[in-house]
Parts: sequence; structure tokens; C-alpha cells
Amino acid sequence: MGKTTGFLEYERKQGPSLAPGERIGNFDEFHYPLPPDGQRSQAARCMECGVPFCQSGMELGGMTSGCPLHNLIPEWNDLVFRGNWEQALARLHKTNNFPEFTARVCPAPCEAACTCSLNGEAVSIKENERSIIETGYERGYVRPQPPAVRTGKRVAVVGSGPAGLAAADQLNRRGHTVVVYERSDRIGGLLMYGIPNMKLEKQVIDRRVKRMQDEGVQFVTGADIGGNTRAEQILEAYDSVVLACGASNPRDLNLPGRDAKGIHFAVDFLASTTKSLLDTGLAEGTYVSAKDKNVLVIGGGDTGNDCVATAVRHGCRSVLQLEMMPKPPAARAAGNAWPEWPRVLKTDYGQEEAAAVFGADPRLYQTTVKEFIAGEDGALQAAVLVRLEPERDAATGRIVMKPVPGSEYRVETELVLIAAGFLGCQNYVAEAFGVETDARTNVKTAQGRYRTNVDKVFAAGDMRRGQSLVVWAIREGREAAREVDEALMGYTNLA
Repeated sequence: MGKTTGFLEYERKQGPSLAPGERIGNFDEFHYPLPPDGQRSQAARCMECGVPFCQSGMELGGMTSGCPLHNLIPEWNDLVFRGNWEQALARLHKTNNFPEFTARVCPAPCEAACTCSLNGEAVSIKENERSIIETGYERGYVRPQPPAVRTGKRVAVVGSGPAGLAAADQLNRRGHTVVVYERSDRIGGLLMYGIPNMKLEKQVIDRRVKRMQDEGVQFVTGADIGGNTRAEQILEAYDSVVLACGASNPRDLNLPGRDAKGIHFAVDFLASTTKSLLDTGLAEGTYVSAKDKNVLVIGGGDTGNDCVATAVRHGCRSVLQLEMMPKPPAARAAGNAWPEWPRVLKTDYGQEEAAAVFGADPRLYQTTVKEFIAGEDGALQAAVLVRLEPERDAATGRIVMKPVPGSEYRVETELVLIAAGFLGCQNYVAEAFGVETDARTNVKTAQGRYRTNVDKVFAAGDMRRGQSLVVWAIREGREAAREVDEALMGYTNLA
């Protein structure tokens, strides 16, 4: 695939990005593509490897290796190398409904499993994917393709995140009439309000939603099923229902002083900024602001990094990001062999920006909060931090992080953002439809299946599997759509 000796002739190269000091002045995307010829050279690096682990989507060592969507990566790399952009887009769309989303926000497990990365640098798969879809839009290859025949079946999709949108897109292609219900004021779910604009500009979502509307998908915003809209109405009006409401219960911290004013969940902080940005360009000032505040972010994942980047753009006085676990190594450890996901140190865009503004990486490893301290007015003033050390639990044999006695110290902070992950779906939605949930409050289905205990009700995405990647959400939406179609028609031809 690609040029047979391309991986020997070309070094990995990515498109330019604005320097941290330049990009923090706004919330725009700051990464730009290579010119077409440069992208073709990068596609030429795709090896003619016997087993393309990049498209495997396996679980190795408890983490994803390769693309869960099984994208036909070697095929569309070869087509890009040969300049056949339209066919490359067709092959990309065959497995991925929304490459413009994944090319921006996916952590690229495909690249971690690339054979080139075994002894060098991976093929720039993620950037090649973005070039294919953006070239497709620029050249008019992405056109509305409504189904020629309607089946007469009606399907409701509750939730317009990546899983819901993927399910809706697939079911509409099959010819079913699909209506997507979203409780927020805009379509996109996690993509719209959970991911900052600088990672995914919202016109990218609107562009795809417009195409889906042109193909016949209907969208209803402000519809909170189980809240202002009864679940019984939906069940009566549709032949099938797909629940794709996400894992939107944020994990809280049960600590002294938790009720102090100035402690927020990360998702609320990010969503308030995005909504204000879209509504008024941040002019109305109703968002949770980090301006002139000492910010403490609790959590070291992607959401924590997004909080750091957003706080810097607000004009915070300082920012610290707490990571409970030890600092990862710079290179793969002996027990973390390819093609497993590399558990190595990664400095993301938010940390780069904080370092540029404040002179140091904002992360503190093996550290957590012991207590929050508020003033007489109830407003947050400080947090007491404590160092952690790994110990092996005698009962389970697992390594756990334990506080180090006497290591406590105080830091001044007026804004704390909890980015500790999510616990599962919100109970009121599951209760409204009567679907069973498991011990982790995810909607319960049979292994590898999407049908719930309630007749004609299916579940997909984070609501079913728990907090995960956008690529997994799209895959679940596609597979749920296939199961729904088979239930409605007695067979399915959906991929």
C-alpha cells in the first residue's frame, strides 16, 4: 500500500500549528493541514505490512489498540498517494460516518498500532484522514444522498452525541424515518458542549448535521426525555427507540469543604464557555470564568487538559493540574510492548500553553486533594494537597495510591475543576424507559448486543459501555443501528 519504499524515503511530517503564545488569544482551531502534495508523501509512508494492526480495534492490556471502527487505513492511504481523493473518501466513509470529528478529537490508537511505529514514527493516519474529508468537502464529494425508498418504519434516537448521530445516519440510509431528540439547545451532545472549540470548531458539527437533514434525518432540540417529554410518548410514536444519552454523571469528590463556592465539574465549566462563546462571543459573562483566578484542575485526562487550555484562554492567574498516578516514562516500558497503547508521557496542547504562559508544566504527579478551605463568605480560598505513593494492596494484590503521612501542603485557589471522569448514564432517563442498569449505572444489555430488557428499546455508546472514545461511540451507534434494522425488517444489509 502506498509507495513500497515510502517509509524509507519520507520522514513523518505534520501540518503546522500556531505557537502556544499566538493561539491562546482565541478559541479557534490552530492546526493546519499540509498541502495536497505533502499529504500524498505522508500517505506514501504506509507500509505494505502483512498484518495492518492499525485497523484492528483490539483490546490489549486493558486499552484499545488499533481503530475500533476498523477503518480501511492502508486502502485510503494508497488512494491518497495516487491522488484519488474521491475514492479515498468513499473508502473512509464506508466504516466511519464522521471522519471530520475523529480526525480532530480521537487520540489515534491507529497510529499507536502502526507497524512503522515499531522502529520509528507512525504514519500520520489521523492527519491523512482529516485531509481526505476536508478535501471531500472542498471539492464537493460530500453530497446529500437521501435514500431512494422509505421503509415506513419510524425510529427515535434519544441523544445527539457521536453514538446517536451514527445510529441515526445508518438507519436513515436504510430508509427508516429517523428523529433525533436532544435535550440541549444545539445538536452534537458531547461533541458540541463537552469538547472545546479549539479542538473541534462547532461549524464542523453543523456542517455534518446539515447534510444529515438534507438526507431526511429530523432533529428536535430542547427535548428532555424523562423531563419535559414523556418516554411513553416516544414509545407509542415509534417502532424502535435508540438510547444514546452518554455517560453524563460526573464522578464527584467526597471531601471536607466540597460545598465551597468555586468548585465545579469540568464538563459544566467547558459547556458554559462553549455556550457563551457560541451565543454571544463570551460577551454576556454568564459562563464560569477563570479570569484572574488561581485554578486547580483535578484529573489528568483529556478533559483535564481541555480545562487547562480553557482557563489559560480566560486569563487565569495560575493553573495546576493534579495527576494521582506516577509520571509516565518517556519511552515504552518493557511490559508495554507494541502494539499496545503506549503508556508514555504525553504533553498535550493545554499543558504546552500553560508552560508557555507560566514557565512550567502545570501537572503535579502523585498528588491529590485532602481538603478544600472556604472563607467566611463560603467562597473557595485554598486546597490542601497531599502526596501519594504506590503500595500493593495485601487483599487484592493490586497497586493502589496511598497518602504519604505528613506530606500535606496548602495551595491558594479560587476555582477548582473536577475532571475525574464519569460514572454512567443519568438515572432519570433509564428510569423513564424502564431499562435495567448494571453496577456501574450503564444500561444493561447482553454481551455484544444492544437490545435492552424493554421491548423495541436499544442502547448504544457511553450510555451502554461507560465513558469511552468517540470512535467507540460511533462504532456502537453503527452496530446498534444494524441490530435495530434487523429487528424491524427481519434482515439487515447495514455494514
